[in-house]
Amino acid sequence: MATSVTTARGAAVTESKQAPPLAWLIQWVKGHKQAAAAIGVFVGLGVILVVWNLLSSRTAERNASARLEQARLAVDSKNYPLAASELSQIIENYAGTRAAQQGALELAHVRLLQGQSQQAIEVLKKVAPGMARPFRAHALGLLGAAYENAAHPKEAAEAYEQAADAAEFPFLRAQFLSDAGRAWVVAGDTAKALEAYRTIATKLDSTSVATEAKVRIGELTRGAAAAAAK
Repeated sequence: MATSVTTARGAAVTESKQAPPLAWLIQWVKGHKQAAAAIGVFVGLGVILVVWNLLSSRTAERNASARLEQARLAVDSKNYPLAASELSQIIENYAGTRAAQQGALELAHVRLLQGQSQQAIEVLKKVAPGMARPFRAHALGLLGAAYENAAHPKEAAEAYEQAADAAEFPFLRAQFLSDAGRAWVVAGDTAKALEAYRTIATKLDSTSVATEAKVRIGELTRGAAAAAAK
């Protein structure tokens, strides 16, 4: 008798081990109805929140894009005050969207067109660090241009070098480094200008600005040699 009971228990254990996960889950739910209900509510709320956030993000992106097109029409018609107002609202109201990042670049460009370099600098310093990589490279490039317009060549050169680091394509990196070299020359730092131009000449020699970089290297090294001879 004991042997039969033991055998039955062993069979039951073996059967439970071989039971598929779904069957085990059904048995667990039957035995833990309150916990299962709580988990179900939690999961349901999570799904609702994910869907709601997705729909909200799409709606925000769509609305921001529409506003951005309106702002661009104002830029095309040279109504810069209206364009600046629209773009500022897009940046504030639709933060985190691609349209808002594009709007920040457009706003900085508008400020430069208005001759408001310092305002362009303030916009770009605020938004550039948090931008996605392609936008960040262009934002830092614009920041360099704004600093150049404001007669801050050292800061311009540093911004251009950061733009080069963020650039995804060799031709863009080379162009930003060329801009950095020019700004370093104005800032009076020949060593850093040569470093930028030599990077183009040695590592980005297939780009269109490589020839110009080599010419600049020749000019700067001749100038440095003449100064040393004196």
